[in-house]
This record gives sequence, structure tokens and C-alpha cells, in this order.
Amino acid sequence: MLADKTKNEITGGGNSSGKIRVGIIGAGNWANYGHIPSMLLLPGYEVVAIQSRRPEAAEAAAGKFGIKYVSGSVDELVNNPEVDMVAVLTTAPQHEAGIRAAIAAGKDVYSEWPFTTSTQIAEELLLLAKNTGVKHVIGLQRRLSPTNRYIADLIREGYIGKLRSVRLHVSMNYLQAIRTKSLRWTAPADDFSHTIAIYAGHFLDALFETVGYPVSFFSELVNQFPVVTIAETGERIETTAPDQLVLSGRLIGDAVISVHIEGGKRNNSGVQLDITGDQGDLKITNVSAFGGVGEDYLIEGAHGDNLPLETLVIPDSYHWVQKPGMGSGALELTNLYYAFAADIKNGTHDAPTFEDAVKMHKFFDLMNESSTKGISVTL
Repeated sequence: MLADKTKNEITGGGNSSGKIRVGIIGAGNWANYGHIPSMLLLPGYEVVAIQSRRPEAAEAAAGKFGIKYVSGSVDELVNNPEVDMVAVLTTAPQHEAGIRAAIAAGKDVYSEWPFTTSTQIAEELLLLAKNTGVKHVIGLQRRLSPTNRYIADLIREGYIGKLRSVRLHVSMNYLQAIRTKSLRWTAPADDFSHTIAIYAGHFLDALFETVGYPVSFFSELVNQFPVVTIAETGERIETTAPDQLVLSGRLIGDAVISVHIEGGKRNNSGVQLDITGDQGDLKITNVSAFGGVGEDYLIEGAHGDNLPLETLVIPDSYHWVQKPGMGSGALELTNLYYAFAADIKNGTHDAPTFEDAVKMHKFFDLMNESSTKGISVTL
């Protein structure tokens, strides 16, 4: 993991300004709420261009954030000589076209997670990026949050002793049978943009980065909302996309792991993570799986026997970037951009890449195999 630095030390980029000049494909809510504000916080970045299938959305973002170019097409954006890196912030089925265009133009590229709609396409894009020599980064930002890095260090430093068990429950209220028009893209199963694709991808990546991948597991993927209704239009979409995941298995060293991820939970949704060792325990909670303003993680722990849990405060050194009033989910993204700039500057490899995305796609394939065949699988 990269050494702690003040954010003014992270510059990156290969142009005279020393900044990574970014062109953005996609001007949706997450671009406006997360990506652009994250890059504005970091002196090593400059957002210079934006493109959207909805020109009015790109114009609005450019006006709000002072973005120099509103590009009329993806080709125009990726071939802009002032763009060093392309951030592909569209939906998963659209990622491939944007990534291929960026790589063809010789630009470094960021892609949101879910990466693509299949492992095959993910592997093709990884190979293309490797062969072209462009730098690539995937939006699995939770692994770099101060919370996740601090927990990982506590475990490595022996706070809980030998790991015995891990239990994770993640739930969200808004992905129910009735969804807003803005969430229509989460319904079609083939788009790989459903509840489990999004949230399991993010939370499993962060968890496995902390405790390791399972050596064997059994999973159940269940669809309890076979018909999704769009609230504004009444459109009904038949879907086989899962909204429940239950996974149980073993980690290296005989520790056990259980994961439950569910969409459409009416009340008391959020994140609960329990990590047990032979010398102590950790409990991590959040009232939100997304992480809005004020929705920060609470870490509690005890080292010893039969002790009450006490609040553990994350040391300041883990907070690479701080911004009062910014949601914890957006700050996780800021940490990813911080790490990527540091990787470019220092030759480190802390930001997750397309290789990590392919690894997660393959894990989903194994989960699907386990659920479909009713078998335990071994990695």
C-alpha cells in the first residue's frame, strides 16, 4: 500500500501542467456527485472534457464545474490532444465501446464497475489494454477506503489474533420491485447491472482484499422480484436478475465466511460486518450501503476475552483526502483517484486495475455455477 502523503505531493500526469487531464464519457448522477467533485479535490487532476448521449447533461455539468470542452461524440473526446485519461462512466453495456475507443486513441482509461456484461469481454479488454500499454483502473474503490485499509492493518497486526470467522450483511432499500426510471438499467439480467452485480462486486472485492478470497464456497443467487415496475411509466420488466446472494465457505487457514447481500430491504438496511479471531473481535457498521453525507462507518472492537466492544477511531494517516460535507461513498472514490495518481508518479500498484475486474468477473461465474448446479466450488 502506498505510503501516506499529503495530497499536495500527488501530481502525476505527463504534460507541462503535471496534471492528469481527464475526459469523461457519461454525465449522470454519479459523475456529478462522485467523480468530478473527487477529481476537483485532487491537485493532480483536471477535468477538461465531457461527453454524454444527452448533450444537455454534458452542457450542464460543464457549466457547473467549469469543464473546458463539451465533446459531440466519444471519438471527439478520446482524440482530444488535451485528454490524457478517459473515465468511462456510462452503464455496463456501454463500457466496452468507450474503453475500446480510449485504448485505440492511446489514452489511459478508467471504467466503472460493473466492468462489462461478461467475463469474455472483460478478458478481451484487459488483453487489449496490456498490448497497447495504456494504464487502466477499475472503479472498485471500497478496498481503498480508510475504513477498509485500517481494518486490514488491524488484522495483519494481530488485533484479533488468528482469523476464525467473517460475516457480512449488505442491504439496500431502493432496489425493490417498484423502481424509479433512473434505476431502469438495473432490471435487465443481461446488462449485468443488477443489485448483486453492483453491490457484491464492490463489497466482495473490498472484503477479499482484507481477509483473502475463499478457497471453497457454496452460493445461492435468488430472484424474488421477477417483475420490476418503473414507477413513473408503469412499464413492467420481466427479469431473472438476482436480488439476493447468500454465500458460505472457507478461507485459507480454516476460517469460515458467510455473506448475505439483498436489495429491496424495507427497513434497517445498511452494512454489518463481524470479524472474529481467537484473541479478539471487530464489528463494522454503516446505516447505508451507498455512503451518503454523514453515513460513515463505525468500527468497534475488543482485544481479549468477554470484553465490551469499544469504538476504534481511524488514525488521521488513513485519511488521504478529507472534505466536510462530502459523502463517504464519494470520498472512497476520491481515495481511488488519489492512489492512481500516486501509482503513475511513483510506479506503485495500489489502485485496482482491469485485472482485478476480470478476477471479480470470474468469481461471479463461479457463484453462478455453484447456484445453478447446487454444488460447492473450489478456487
